[in-house]
Amino acid sequence: MQYTEQELVRREKLKNIPNPYPEKYEITHELKDARKLEDGTQNIKVAGRIIFMRKMGKMSFITIGDVEGRLQLSFKLDTLGEEKYNFFKTNIDIGDFIGAEGEIFTTQTGEKTLRANNFTFLGKALKPLPEKFHGLEDIETIYRQRYVDLIMNEDARKKFLFRSKLIKEIRNYLDSIGYIEIETPILSNKASGATAKPFITHHNALDIDFYLRIAPETYLKRAVVGGFTKVFEIARCFRNEGMDASHLQDFTMLEAYGAYLNYKDNMNLTRNMIQTIIQNIFGTLKITFGDKEVDLSGEWEAVSFRELLLKYCDIDLNIYNTKEKLLAEIRRQNIDIDSEVPLENLGYGNMVDQLYKKVARPNVINPIFLTEHPIDLSPLARANDDNPNITDRFQLVINGAEIINAYSELVDPIEQQRRLQVQAELKAGGDEEAMPMDTEYIEAMEYGMPPISGWGMGIDRLVQLLTNSKNIKDVVMFPLMKPLGKKEVHIEKTNKTIDFSKVVVEPLFTEEVNFETFSKCDFRVVKVKDCEAVAKSKKLLKFTLNDGSDKDRIILSGIHTYYEPEELIGKTLVAITNLPPKTMMKIDSCGMLLSAIHEEDGEEKLNLLMLENNIPAGAKLY
Repeated sequence: MQYTEQELVRREKLKNIPNPYPEKYEITHELKDARKLEDGTQNIKVAGRIIFMRKMGKMSFITIGDVEGRLQLSFKLDTLGEEKYNFFKTNIDIGDFIGAEGEIFTTQTGEKTLRANNFTFLGKALKPLPEKFHGLEDIETIYRQRYVDLIMNEDARKKFLFRSKLIKEIRNYLDSIGYIEIETPILSNKASGATAKPFITHHNALDIDFYLRIAPETYLKRAVVGGFTKVFEIARCFRNEGMDASHLQDFTMLEAYGAYLNYKDNMNLTRNMIQTIIQNIFGTLKITFGDKEVDLSGEWEAVSFRELLLKYCDIDLNIYNTKEKLLAEIRRQNIDIDSEVPLENLGYGNMVDQLYKKVARPNVINPIFLTEHPIDLSPLARANDDNPNITDRFQLVINGAEIINAYSELVDPIEQQRRLQVQAELKAGGDEEAMPMDTEYIEAMEYGMPPISGWGMGIDRLVQLLTNSKNIKDVVMFPLMKPLGKKEVHIEKTNKTIDFSKVVVEPLFTEEVNFETFSKCDFRVVKVKDCEAVAKSKKLLKFTLNDGSDKDRIILSGIHTYYEPEELIGKTLVAITNLPPKTMMKIDSCGMLLSAIHEEDGEEKLNLLMLENNIPAGAKLY
């Protein structure tokens, strides 16, 4: 392993420290509490990481910190003695851990400080921290090295402290109204509880495939069968779909189920819970997200699927009530819906859902309860008594994001079996998100279920909303990232020796194009600021680019088969920037990245054009 000069120096200092990694250190106060002590308070023992240090001749100042507090320490030669003071100056660096004891006082500048009469070395940092005023700036490094981001970035620390507080408030609220927290399996022989594509793993001991949990729903309802009338779980869930700024493949879900309740009861519970916890945390029900103010106060409007679609695209679900009719009308209106599964392969319910997400959901700012979902979009929900084509269900939508999904549960095992059979047929027909038949769940239902209403809430997405975060990875402490070593594999593949006898390229065009026509295309050098997979797309990558202007450029490119997004961050590419925007997967793509394509052994190969990094963004190609 190669070390920098600074790292070598720090390793050399280890030789001078008798015990660089001691077992423990007894403190009397947390740093945040020590700052509140009165001047003159003695025998105070604190500990933390050194985040600032100013070494002088006979007196030095350091600042130590942890996730919740900071405290200045003063070290004096005549107090510590020459040997210990010189040891400090010679061997201690920013990033090291230290314990100190002494007396609290306030400096002339008003800074609460511990006057140390003794200190203990508690841990050597062998790598230096980033420069104080900049910290980590590369977004990929922030996600990969969150621990460094937490050291340097107060905003990051506040987000995760907020997340912890929010979950605590949720638990307290549900406990206060009689809900019991239980745990359900993460591995299951059926991917049940939601319409989503699962992760599959193999159980060696049993020699069968299992699925990572996509939702805890069916197991929580089994607990209700067993007599638990109100249950909830804060569950880690996994869905093998794309990632974007609001979706993750592994995420935290809160699900709760109450016997003898219906979905309207859960509307009231949802509003009361959200308003209670937000008021407790913020002291207000008006939350700013970007340039929008979201008002969570008062009653929240209930709007049906039909009403919302009529408002934004004039499609009446009472008229377009079959898959064929709806598909024809979508195409007649030229509504561009980017779905990984071709629209014609979707069931009616999923087609309605895709349409709603395209034309309606982005326009919802203040909270609404979206109701009256098509029945085949909700295979586990109870049909409405007055209209069997819709379900007793709602989704809480805030600022264009679905926060909570809830419904009156289907408790009829015969009808449940029929609906799951329909789902199984859709799955066989190509709808990968349709649910499989789950005979074990049907068997549990046959022992008898009371009326139930349940709901689920994405914890990550709620935290993202309430912390005004642009990317959901900003509120997940350690988001899933591709291992860095994987980049090297791709580089090796692209740089391998090519047998050109097996290479086939397209013939050159014979039709000439005049210079004036060519010059209308604006070819620009662009720098990749961020790159991520597009949710529910196998091929698309979303690039955030610096094109030399003062505004980020978004371009989508169908090259995920050839590249992983992480390996493209920081690269210098070429784009055509004056093409008209094209909407794909609900995202406007403004331009085209240039790639070279050839055929090798009958397989298409693609190489994204990359330039030297010393070429500035915005440079025009002629």
